[in-house]
Amino acid sequence: MAAEIPAADTADLEALARRGRLYVMETVAHSGAGHVGGPLSAMDLLVALYFRVLRIRPGEPDWAERDRFILSKGHSSVGLYAVMALRGYFGAEELQTFDAGGSRLQGHPDMLLLPGLDASTGSLGQGLAIGLGIAMGTRRRGLPSHTFVMLGDGEIQEGQVWETVHVAPRYGTGNLTAIVDCNGLQQFGWPLEPGEEHRGNRRDPWSGTNLRGVFEAFGWKVLEIDGHDFGEILAACDEVRAGSAGTIPTVILARTVKGRGLTFTEGRSEWHARVATAAEADAARVELADLPGGDDAR
Repeated sequence: MAAEIPAADTADLEALARRGRLYVMETVAHSGAGHVGGPLSAMDLLVALYFRVLRIRPGEPDWAERDRFILSKGHSSVGLYAVMALRGYFGAEELQTFDAGGSRLQGHPDMLLLPGLDASTGSLGQGLAIGLGIAMGTRRRGLPSHTFVMLGDGEIQEGQVWETVHVAPRYGTGNLTAIVDCNGLQQFGWPLEPGEEHRGNRRDPWSGTNLRGVFEAFGWKVLEIDGHDFGEILAACDEVRAGSAGTIPTVILARTVKGRGLTFTEGRSEWHARVATAAEADAARVELADLPGGDDAR
């Protein structure tokens, strides 16, 4: 695996992630709608992608040679919007329009409304198939683009995901990378033990499954990382970038914590779709400001 990235080189990313998390809490509290747990678990991955990994031009969102990114777990759109605002796709003040009628920032990403989006998502399980098509298309056009698709670990219970996992290696798409946000909590689940309430189990949807082995059996390269460690995230992305010209797609299984970044949201399933109150947004401001370098999050 690629050499680890020095901690000093990731300090700016940590500050950006703190601000992104604060944007999520403030945006959801203001709009009265949205998700929190998934956007917070994915925030470090999104910041690393948009500030260090993706070849993009925010001022030229349709640049043909850009890398493509698809947020397949579209209900986490507020996290993506927060990072896009930080990266300069639009002003941060537009976050206040989230989920409003006529807004470009809908509850699920709509590529027809917001420049910079490479797919409209929301119905879970579809993003990887779209990403495979894009990866095949850019390769046939001779473009140097790499396609990244972020999925949730609950989402990959959808059948269309596995149809894509099955066929992707046959098309020689080394320029396709799936990133699974493995936060171990989903909104609903199936009973695993006698007496458990139907759909009431929210534990790790892949508990007891060798997910790495499953992907490898389908012919994928698998990297397992701490999804909150910028050094590991960047090293993994460097590795997949080096294999872009090859024929083997890669999946990054990123271990994360639902609601990461705030003591009152971490590891709590109710924050999957809970709306932050004004008081909770205030508490987030205080907690994030108390972190090292927290002034950057204000």
